Amino acid sequence: MSINALAHLSHVAKTALLFVILSFSQTALAQDPIETGLFNNKAIYGYDTVAYFTQDKAVKGSKTFTTTWRGADWFFSSQTHLDLFKADPEKYAPQYGGYCAYAMATGDFVGIDEDAFVIDNGKLYLNYSASVQQKWLANKAQYIQQADAQYPY
Repeated sequence: MSINALAHLSHVAKTALLFVILSFSQTALAQDPIETGLFNNKAIYGYDTVAYFTQDKAVKGSKTFTTTWRGADWFFSSQTHLDLFKADPEKYAPQYGGYCAYAMATGDFVGIDEDAFVIDNGKLYLNYSASVQQKWLANKAQYIQQADAQYPY
C-alpha cells in the first residue's frame, strides 16, 4: 500500500472515530450508575469515599486498596477504609453515584470537583465546583428532594 493510501486510510479512521465519539451525547455516555469520567472506571476519580467521613477532606486513594462495586472501581487510602466500605458501601458511597448533586436536581449527569463536598445527615453529596456547591447549599433540602426523584438507580 502506498504512503498516500495509508495517509488517506488513517484520515478516514480518525474521522470515523470522531464521528462515533460525537454521536454520543453527554447524557448517553453518563448513564452509568456511578460517575467515573470518560476514560477510566474510577469512582470519584480515584478518591477515597470513606475519607470524606473519617478525615473530612478529599484524600486520593491507592491502587493497593481497591474494590469493585456497582460496576466501578473504588480506591481507598488504607485497608481500614477499604474494609469499612466493603462492610457497608451504601453508607459511604456518595449520593447520586457521585454525580453533581445540584445538577441531579434537574436530572443532569454532571461530573464533580472532589473537593466540593458536604456530608449531611450521614450522606455524602458532591458538586461540580465550589461555586455550584454554594448555590446548592442555599436551597439544599429542596435540591436533595428533587435529585432523589431524578436519580434513576
